[in-house]
Amino acid sequence: MDPLDIDPEMPLFGEGLGLDSIDVLEIALMVNTQYGIKLESHDDNNREIFHSLRSLAHHISTHRPG
Repeated sequence: MDPLDIDPEMPLFGEGLGLDSIDVLEIALMVNTQYGIKLESHDDNNREIFHSLRSLAHHISTHRPG
């Protein structure tokens, strides 16, 4: 899939991009490494955070240190 074909509002799971739990772990690790934001598996907000690329980007921009 070409990155330009991805709608930032498209769900990351299911009928959207079709990501699975392993993909989420890899994304969480990258977000921690790249942006210093630790995403915990037990966080009640994970469904909202990982809903779409836009929601993930918003979470990163509002929780990014410094």
